Amino acid sequence: MLLEGIFPAITTPFYPDGRLYLRKLEHNVERYSRTPCAGMVVLGSTGEAVMLGDEETRDVLRHAASAAAPDKILLAGVARESLSETLRLAEYAAEKQYDAVLVRTPNYYTPSYGLNSGATPMLTYYRAIADRSPLPVVLYSIPRFTNVELPVEAVAELAQHPNIIGIKDSSGSLERIQALLAATRSAPKRSVLVTPVFTAITSRMMMAETEAAAIPDFVSAELLGGAPAVAVVPPVIKTMRRKEVGFQILSGSAETVLSALEAGASGAVLAFAACAPQACQEVYTAWKENDPIVAREKQRSLIEAARVVTGKYSIAGIKHACDLNGYYGGVPRIPLLPLTIDQKTEVATAMGDIRN
Repeated sequence: MLLEGIFPAITTPFYPDGRLYLRKLEHNVERYSRTPCAGMVVLGSTGEAVMLGDEETRDVLRHAASAAAPDKILLAGVARESLSETLRLAEYAAEKQYDAVLVRTPNYYTPSYGLNSGATPMLTYYRAIADRSPLPVVLYSIPRFTNVELPVEAVAELAQHPNIIGIKDSSGSLERIQALLAATRSAPKRSVLVTPVFTAITSRMMMAETEAAAIPDFVSAELLGGAPAVAVVPPVIKTMRRKEVGFQILSGSAETVLSALEAGASGAVLAFAACAPQACQEVYTAWKENDPIVAREKQRSLIEAARVVTGKYSIAGIKHACDLNGYYGGVPRIPLLPLTIDQKTEVATAMGDIRN
């Protein structure tokens, strides 16, 4: 699976009483599908994944997948504290035609994980997931919330596994991104299917292609029962190409996304893109089109807003910024609390020049 571009880490909408608001989730996903972003991450940290039970997790994964456009890459956050539960969710994500799974580091028993002595339990955990997961695995290190940072040396070893295709690194450190790039440079190359313009081919695109191919070109009037003939839906993919990719590194910081791209990251999974997907995409587009002046201008325009919305106010700030920009944000789940009036004013001020 090709992981290039900007991926909003989408929120999970709730009613004020804490129940899942699945209609608003579908509304948001349909809107993200109309942006130029490469895809979406469902149930990452921004999606309050740790707040959901297993059945709720399945509900969110199912409804998000049903609302997503077939050309958008979908990554499912499936992390649990045990191997067996993580694999159960990975299997469900595969049933719903996700393209890869995002697996956060376990963290509850951190003192037993030996992170300063080779990280053997972490290596065992991720290798076992990759061995049995029906979908490609993307590692996820977010020390801000877990107090666990997957060591660069461990990432380098895991990058050799044929079913581990990349990492989302949310350290916010450009130096660590550079270290990860250097450490995984020798990882095996993979041949992936892409479109004629070298964008990713998703599971749902392949499914649509298969379904379209199964429709007969000619249906007799007898079979139609006298009903008027209907046009056959054309295949989604006319031709396919292959592209060689190595281990793919995705930045998790909107404030440094341009620097990460310039260093060699393939893209970014951004919480800030949940409320400002277009603004984040413009940084990537300018960089991709080799326009460094515009890219730097677009990057500068994000820094203060991202610092306030995601850095200072986290989930509640992102959700309020979503409300300001046409996406349903609503309130986070308790024990997280919504913003106060003064905090909402601060977020609105920071978002003043950031529109979708």
